[in-house]
Amino acid sequence: MTAGTESEILKRLEEWEGKEGPLPKSLEFYRRLLSIQSEARLRVGIPRPSLSRESVTNRLTGGSPLLRFEDLSLDWSLLWEVFEEVTTLCSDYPEVLGEVPENLRDLNSCLAYLKEATEAWFEEGQLPPQISLGSLKGAILEFITQAALRPFLLNHCQALLSLVDQEHWRRGYCPICGGSPDFAFLDKENGARWLLCSRCDAQWLFQRLECPYCSTREPETLSYFTDDEGLYRLYVCEQCRHYLKAIDLRRAKYEVLLPLERFLTLDIDTQAHKDGYNLYMKARLGEGREKAGAG
Repeated sequence: MTAGTESEILKRLEEWEGKEGPLPKSLEFYRRLLSIQSEARLRVGIPRPSLSRESVTNRLTGGSPLLRFEDLSLDWSLLWEVFEEVTTLCSDYPEVLGEVPENLRDLNSCLAYLKEATEAWFEEGQLPPQISLGSLKGAILEFITQAALRPFLLNHCQALLSLVDQEHWRRGYCPICGGSPDFAFLDKENGARWLLCSRCDAQWLFQRLECPYCSTREPETLSYFTDDEGLYRLYVCEQCRHYLKAIDLRRAKYEVLLPLERFLTLDIDTQAHKDGYNLYMKARLGEGREKAGAG
């Protein structure tokens, strides 16, 4: 997602508020979070790719994403500032995120924790249960860690995505950071399916008849549900019991801002969970590393 997209989302939310009145709490929370992340991205800047053309080819050919944790250009003091801002924001919205520890606002700077948690989350896509910060732990701690790191990942993606050969990647995880997709779209031209990374918003081409999570291509295990207008789809896999939301851009009557669609379709997530499906959120960085070599 470019900074321009963030500005467009914030503008659209402002327009909706002007026409419809106060935003739902989930969108109000998202707007404030997006503002924090947008300002942080300006301070982070776009990193200059350090990988050689040979290294890029080796990693992608071997199935290894371009970014490893050691490749990330992180300003730890800035990352901690964003972490604290997101923490404070979360404490203001218990109706969105659930109950948050009362002492959340009183956390002292803990750089050692931040480095441990950031690396663990980047490598696995989730935090090990033993990692905590005071009374802050579990899903809320994982969310804050991801939200704080997101401005850095978005800028790295902006710098690297053009290096990816879309026709040859075709894997169920992100070619930039190894994250799992949490949204998809069918393009306007021919209805090809593209996946959207849950971590860095990279977009990459993927097969229509394949589960991005378990890689099954058995037609009897794959299906999708759609709304009355055929705009939204809910892809489900009976083999791994995971789901993926999607939007068909051929049927959209408005300019679609993909990151915003995540929040506009929360009711689809609710229905998927009720039906026993889950969203796959683990990272897959290890696949292909041996084949790709040290590059």
